[in-house]
Amino acid sequence: MLAALLSGAPHPGWPISTPVVHTRPAQGPGFRVRLRPLRRSDGGAWCALRRGDMERLRPVEPTVAGDWAEFHSPPTWRRMYASLRATAVRGALIPAVIEVDGRFAGQLTLGNIQHGVVSSCWIGYWVYSAVGGAGVATAAVALGTDHAMGQVGLHRVEATVMEGNHASRRVLERTGFRVEGRLQRNLHINGRWQDHLLVAQTAEETGLAHGGGVVARLVEEGRLIRV
Repeated sequence: MLAALLSGAPHPGWPISTPVVHTRPAQGPGFRVRLRPLRRSDGGAWCALRRGDMERLRPVEPTVAGDWAEFHSPPTWRRMYASLRATAVRGALIPAVIEVDGRFAGQLTLGNIQHGVVSSCWIGYWVYSAVGGAGVATAAVALGTDHAMGQVGLHRVEATVMEGNHASRRVLERTGFRVEGRLQRNLHINGRWQDHLLVAQTAEETGLAHGGGVVARLVEEGRLIRV
């Protein structure tokens, strides 16, 4: 990583560090949200939250071979964390924790990071159900998109979402992603190949180059408060 920085190559944006924002839901007090690096010590929370949200996560996530609880066990976590960290150090991926009021509450990943003439990545995320519906996912995606285009220096961020996943589609729409097309039988989800909508946005659309960005727009709209 040091050699890449000294050579003038774009900074990979890892370890990730973002500002803190406060959500402004229609009801309730809202939450303080930030993105921070995924750590080995997050394993206990990762296992517990994903086991607890099995019924909500399984229908919209890549098919898990075998038992859900076994897949979300400490040994699986250690293997996954080692792989994610190694890929992050190479600059191809940024795994982040969605931290809510100082606690682990989900995960956001910027993956397949490419510089040069492509200059893009994909964004993926999940949020613990106990803080769902309060703008946490919207805040996290806004922070992640701004990080990708600002600190990492990318031009385009894209995501895929199932057409029937209305909650995730609303998050992506609020944060500026537009539908570009349909990917047929794109991912193996919940036991079968399923279509996804391809959504994306570019740096010109966020206004980041002129002092804007997704977070700035959501603050202006009254959905977020800078902390």
